[in-house]
Amino acid sequence: MSYAIITLGGKQYRVREGERLLVDRLSVEEGKTFNPEVLMLGGDGTFELAPKSVKVTARVVGSPLGDKIRIGKYRPKNGYKKHTGFRASLSEIKIESIGGAKKAAAKKSEPKSEQAPAKKAEAAAPAPAEDHVKGMPSGYEELTVAQIKEQSAGWNRPMLEAALEYEQAHGKRKGAIAALESALAGKESD
Repeated sequence: MSYAIITLGGKQYRVREGERLLVDRLSVEEGKTFNPEVLMLGGDGTFELAPKSVKVTARVVGSPLGDKIRIGKYRPKNGYKKHTGFRASLSEIKIESIGGAKKAAAKKSEPKSEQAPAKKAEAAAPAPAEDHVKGMPSGYEELTVAQIKEQSAGWNRPMLEAALEYEQAHGKRKGAIAALESALAGKESD
């Protein structure tokens, strides 16, 4: 992936490999590496939200102070003047790698020439849907919420219950759950 969105100190940053950026002061010492929380990976027109297998590795390069901010207060006709200042404590970090765990695993598990044709044959065969609930309408996973609302009126009670079980297990689409529950309530009143 070409970029990642990480979170540090309650703020989010879009980072690339080799990039340096200033963030609020971290508790990590200079020269040490750490792994910030990854919120999203993106690049090449695709993105992946909250990936568990990908790590971003960053190194603390320095701990500079931010620009000086001058604050002045003044009240006319009273002779009141007050000046204060502020400099933020920052940490400069360098992004060393994005997806290090994923890249290392890919290098270790490179297929040998004998295994490659077998993997291609497996990829060509359709994999059984592990998430498919028995009795669910065919092609349900590809339906949009609007299509589910339209088509659920024609489904029988076991199909509606199976579809509702699928939606509740995956918790993906609240609109679909609402449409299925209202269709089930309509079937109960009949």
